[in-house]
This record gives sequence, structure tokens and C-alpha cells, in this order.
Amino acid sequence: MEESSHQNHSITFSNSTTSAFLRKIKEHAPTLLISGSILLLLTGLIVTATVLCIIFFSPLILFTSPIWFPIGAFLFVVTAGFMSLCGFGGAVVAGLSWIYRYFRGMHPPGPDQFGNGRSWIYDTASHVKDHATQYGGYLQSKEKLDSAPAAPEARRAQQIWEAVVKA
Repeated sequence: MEESSHQNHSITFSNSTTSAFLRKIKEHAPTLLISGSILLLLTGLIVTATVLCIIFFSPLILFTSPIWFPIGAFLFVVTAGFMSLCGFGGAVVAGLSWIYRYFRGMHPPGPDQFGNGRSWIYDTASHVKDHATQYGGYLQSKEKLDSAPAAPEARRAQQIWEAVVKA
């Protein structure tokens, strides 16, 4: 009776691909065990060597740091400057190439956006002008009601507003 109380706790997979994968792992278990052991041993050796190098070479690094820090800072600045110069040079070459192709009529990507931007600016300016013309009387009556002397900034803003309305 006790023998029947023990249940089979093995995992059953319905997927044939999974069972085939597990079968292949069982076939290659000795090879995987040996490879894993070798990798674990090499990892231990590398960690040990790193710690020993830090212990033995830290006094040398500490005593020579007044030499290494300026050298490292100089190399960093020179490298960053060179990379920036290369990046800006590449951007200039790309821009000049685009301008050359635009004026030669070779239609580089994006020249139609100049016209779109120009019309967008014109449309916005005309809307501002219409708005200023429509509500300009309100501001002029507001100025008449405000009899206190205006600050120079307010007078300058009013002059700019009138110039926009006239435009």
C-alpha cells in the first residue's frame, strides 16, 4: 500500500520540440559538465588574478598618479577635440554638398520644405496682422483710459505693435 502512495513527480511535456531538446541535453550532459567546470575554474582564476594585481599594483598607481592624471586629462581633451572636429567637419561637408546640389538643380532631399516654411511664416504674419487690426482699437482705447505715465518698455511695446498693425 505504501508503494502505491508514492506518485510519479516527473515532468511530462506535451510539446515534442521540448522533449527533443531535453533529450539532447541528457545526451550531452557529460560534455556540458566538463565545459561548465572549465569555465568556472577560469572565472575563479581571473577574479583571483585581478584581486592580486589590485593589491600589488595599487601602491605603484598611487605614487605615480600625479603623473598619470595630467596625462589622462590631456589625452581626454585632445581626443574629445579631435572627435568634435571630425563631427563638425562632416556636418560642414554634408551641408556644403546639399547647398551645391540645391543650386545645381539636382533636387536634394528637403528643398520643398523651404517653400513650405516661407508660406507658413507669411500665413502666421498675416494672421497676426489681422488679429492686430481687429483688436487694435481695444488697445488704443485701453491706452486712453490709462492716464498714468507709461513705463519706457510699455511705450516701446506700443510702438512695435503699431508698426505690426501698419505692416
